[in-house]
Amino acid sequence: MDEIVRQAMAKWPNVPHCYGWLALDRRGQWRMRDEAAQAAGAAGDPIRHAALLAFIARNYASDDAGRWYFQNGPQRVYVALAYAPFVVRLTWDATANDGRGAPVLTDQLGHTFVPQACLLDDDGNVAFVGEAAANEGNGASKANAPLALLHDHDIDLLTQVSDLAQAFEIAQTSDATADAKGAVHLHWRNGTTLPFAIVHAGTLPQTYGFERNPQPDDRGA
Repeated sequence: MDEIVRQAMAKWPNVPHCYGWLALDRRGQWRMRDEAAQAAGAAGDPIRHAALLAFIARNYASDDAGRWYFQNGPQRVYVALAYAPFVVRLTWDATANDGRGAPVLTDQLGHTFVPQACLLDDDGNVAFVGEAAANEGNGASKANAPLALLHDHDIDLLTQVSDLAQAFEIAQTSDATADAKGAVHLHWRNGTTLPFAIVHAGTLPQTYGFERNPQPDDRGA
């Protein structure tokens, strides 16, 4: 978090939080939603200003209720999430691991996202559970590992550098026991693996501890 932001928070500690004006879409774009966009249920206009995007990236965090926000000076601007708190792009680093290659996931903040598991939901979206730099040292909730949606343009690459289709088939045919479900893995081209599961998109916020549409709590905060 920027030092100037910390100073503003200390100087003006009781500025009301803002809801509904900022959104993160499924392709990792920050969108400004003015009153007209909110009333129409529209996605809002993508933010293009490079300095503002960098400012959001440096000051993105979550509260104890799993509501993600941008700390804009003394004010928290809560973010409506189209899917998850992070959206990642996939590249393949052919030079890593002594030439065996490695997947590289980069989130919308420009940080490396370290995957711990791969999920495929009932709508065909791919997501990763893992570690994000935005959770380090900025007051973000540690209750659950962050969830990141894979940009839909990168699903084809994922099928080229992993056995996604085979993992899906195995997960579909596994019985309902926890041991069988836990034995399913996504295998990368370099031989490393990630736990893999088929999930319901609607259950992800509760499972991974975040709010897609943040609202004020009972105290109005």
